[in-house]
Amino acid sequence: MVNSVTTKLAELNLEDRFLFDETMENKEAYQAAVSILLEREIELLERPETEKELRVSPELRQVRLDVVSMDLQKTVYHTEMQKKDTGNLKKRSRYYQAQMDVSLLEPGSVDFNLLNDSCFILIAPFDLFGRGLYRYTFEGVCRECPDLRLEDGAVKIFINTQGTNKEEFSQEFLDFMEYITASTDAVAKRSASRRIKLIHEHVRKIKASEKMGVKYMQLWEEKALIREEGRSEGRAEMLVKSVEAMKNFGIDLEKACEGIGTTVEEYHRAKEGR
Repeated sequence: MVNSVTTKLAELNLEDRFLFDETMENKEAYQAAVSILLEREIELLERPETEKELRVSPELRQVRLDVVSMDLQKTVYHTEMQKKDTGNLKKRSRYYQAQMDVSLLEPGSVDFNLLNDSCFILIAPFDLFGRGLYRYTFEGVCRECPDLRLEDGAVKIFINTQGTNKEEFSQEFLDFMEYITASTDAVAKRSASRRIKLIHEHVRKIKASEKMGVKYMQLWEEKALIREEGRSEGRAEMLVKSVEAMKNFGIDLEKACEGIGTTVEEYHRAKEGR
């Protein structure tokens, strides 16, 4: 069992959330990744937080953010790795942005100008918008006056590692797109980017770490147990129990559903029909 799970860990790529979160927990690695994605130098102020839980009220749904950090100008960077299209990523980005914004102001603060600038980045190995671009950047623009920007400090960026407009990007950016989906020694070695090589060093350490192997094995065994239990039960019952088990494991509802290949809507239907 240990050897098979170790092999699975070694075969992970940066597009896999476990490896992404563990790698980006390192300040230099996350700083390098964001700098490549935005194609400008980013200097982080603090160590990134991974799987950061936000719940602004006990009555509201919690969210878990993959990686969050802040730069020297106090801009907050929130980056999500999304391997599968769940069909609700656009609305999810809106909800995550709202939760993040609420958490940035101190209780009782009356000056909204104290709200940090923020940059939400979602990375995916698929094209969410179907235009063939590697990067889609959204900022508030007036429909009637396209040259007029809202300038509210919020930016949303969607990265498609399978883009086709290569002529618009640096070689480092293109190399990183390849590396995200094939995080191997060979791909890292081909690139001249010092930042990709830095990220790869952390990836190699994680894959070789016995501690990380145990951590990944525990997560892998939990998911395997959920699948095994499901084989002896009806699909609806299995689905609900699987999602509930993953929630108890500390995974939020949306990511729990994604982890077993279902949707939040299907989960709610199954729960109501039990």
